[in-house]
Amino acid sequence: MYSLCIFLLVSFSVNTFSTAQLVVNVKTQGGEVFKETITANISDDSVVLEFPQSDGTYVTQLIDFKQELQIFKVIVLGEEELGQSQFQVMCFIMRFFKNNFISSDAMSKLRQKNPGTVRSPEEDRGTEEVEMDVSVDVAGAGILSPHIPHMCALASTSTYASDRDIKLWATQRRELDGDWSLVSDATHHLPTRGVARCADGGRDLSSPCACHYQVCIAWYPCGLKYCKGRDNSGKAVSYRCGIRTCRKCRNFSYFVPQRQLCLWDD
Repeated sequence: MYSLCIFLLVSFSVNTFSTAQLVVNVKTQGGEVFKETITANISDDSVVLEFPQSDGTYVTQLIDFKQELQIFKVIVLGEEELGQSQFQVMCFIMRFFKNNFISSDAMSKLRQKNPGTVRSPEEDRGTEEVEMDVSVDVAGAGILSPHIPHMCALASTSTYASDRDIKLWATQRRELDGDWSLVSDATHHLPTRGVARCADGGRDLSSPCACHYQVCIAWYPCGLKYCKGRDNSGKAVSYRCGIRTCRKCRNFSYFVPQRQLCLWDD
């Protein structure tokens, strides 16, 4: 049945495994090949995708299906000769649409026929521009998702979201009951108007500016494929027989108090 599929969706009995991991060799548009690890957790309905980049940067994407929220954590090596710390950590929190990634249950059942094969995505979903105009208090952000305080612990002053998403979560979450004060204490608006882009700041590393950082997920399972066949009685049926794979980039823009925190934006 599955002989033509590169990835198999294997059926397990319910609760056989709470977590499952898939390691994929991924090729970027620039020709770089790296290992991407995707871990599905059925018990808390989440998926974590992570990978290293050639410059030492480490990217983690966590999808919280229950709260319809995703977190991008980026660890960037610092330039110590310019007075930076050994590394910087940023977290970007944004809304998640469930049809943009296969479910944690489907992800946990995914297996590769040829694990050593280098993968490229079938579809390029382009680049999304995302303005992060809110700073998030990590310690109090568990009200948005229980994953934020742990995942973004090292980004206590560099965790961002958009005001639009924050207001949407505040009005849609039953546990918040539309009470904006429950999330407003954990968020702070950032300057957006009249702030120069860090790339235009010249040699002055102490001035505040608008930083830009691009995160590209070069390969991820964005949907399921269905095949047609017949059951034992000869009746026509459709069944899940593989996945669709995609690539997507996001350009995050956000305020930093000094250009030294955004040396890559030039």
